[in-house]
Amino acid sequence: MKISVFFTGILLLGLSCKEAAMPEVSMQEDVRVLASDSLMGRGTGSEGAEMAAAYLEQRMQDLGLVPFDADKDYMQDFTFKPLKDPHAEVEFGAASDSSLTGRNLLGFIDNGGSRTVILGAHYDHLGMGGEGSLYRGEPAVHNGADDNASGVAVLLKLARMLQQWPEAKDNYLFILFSGEEMGLLGSNYFSKNPTLDLEEVAYMINLDMVGRLREDKTLSVSGTGTTAIWPQMLNSLNPGFKLVLDESGVGPSDHTSFYHQDIPVLHFFTGQHEDYHKPTDDAEKLNYQGMEEIAAYLFDLLKSMEGQEEIAFRETQNEQEDLPSFKVAMGVMPDYLYSDGGMRIDGVTEGRPAANAGLRKGDVVVRMGDSTVTDIYGYMRALSVFETGDTTTVVVKRDGEEIAVKLSF
Repeated sequence: MKISVFFTGILLLGLSCKEAAMPEVSMQEDVRVLASDSLMGRGTGSEGAEMAAAYLEQRMQDLGLVPFDADKDYMQDFTFKPLKDPHAEVEFGAASDSSLTGRNLLGFIDNGGSRTVILGAHYDHLGMGGEGSLYRGEPAVHNGADDNASGVAVLLKLARMLQQWPEAKDNYLFILFSGEEMGLLGSNYFSKNPTLDLEEVAYMINLDMVGRLREDKTLSVSGTGTTAIWPQMLNSLNPGFKLVLDESGVGPSDHTSFYHQDIPVLHFFTGQHEDYHKPTDDAEKLNYQGMEEIAAYLFDLLKSMEGQEEIAFRETQNEQEDLPSFKVAMGVMPDYLYSDGGMRIDGVTEGRPAANAGLRKGDVVVRMGDSTVTDIYGYMRALSVFETGDTTTVVVKRDGEEIAVKLSF
């Protein structure tokens, strides 16, 4: 789809929107647009990301969100040079032949309150693959339905719900971030170039990959230690999710940028899957009923938080900072939502050590060599002692039994 055709569709949507004050657009429709092949994977700085931003700007307008600054539009652009050294820090600045432009979108609900809540989700993805992709074939569109059209769709649903809540007292700033896949660039840029005084921000909630709620309704919520009230609120309002709570305010998503500004944060996440960072992360695979349930839960949380006068920030321990580096990999995808002891395997890559040793999806690693594995962090520490060419014994639980296998790196 050429960009002119896409904008024609945007125009038609806008014209139809004049017939109603706030037209109903389902989360499934939002995901279908964002995860369509025509947007070419929404790579940061690409034509596809520009088309996604145009669609989302129209959605913000239709929902009655306004620019935070009435003299400006919804967009916050930033220019940067892609990193060649993954350990270096991105420099934002003037455009050059090697630079890219990212675009955050900001929409505001001004309820005249003394404080503002930030609700965020990243909207661009990996484009045709490349760095960050787990796909080993020829370049292909990475549609990113779960990552993170799902978070954007839930965020837009919340905007509609909050606009229809006349008792709201807090202000709400909705931010759709660019550049998350390249190192949290959009949220980092906003946190250092905010459009409001960050002292007025009560807390920030980040939605990243919330489209694959499982049958057991496991829902991961990180950042629960960043203010004292989070665990009580999350548990008391829980409508039936199997909550996996993590205190740390630091993680591989945009809430981290706000935690580093001493703002309480939460990150909602329904878990990784075999389509993560692959061309197969498509719209038809999402659990839209689960997304509706998450939106309702979040709305109840937002309403309850308005009654909390004191929301004090707390620093948290970041276990990831204490993890050693790795020289080898097993070739598995851990189940980050598993919390019953050990590290459950959520996917196995053919031709890698785990597959060669006969390990399967669903196996729970409880021992590697001399190390007992009690959780994902224990697994990472156990893995760090091995080098290429080493052989060890891995013990897993499978169907209620413990099985020991020889594994070679």
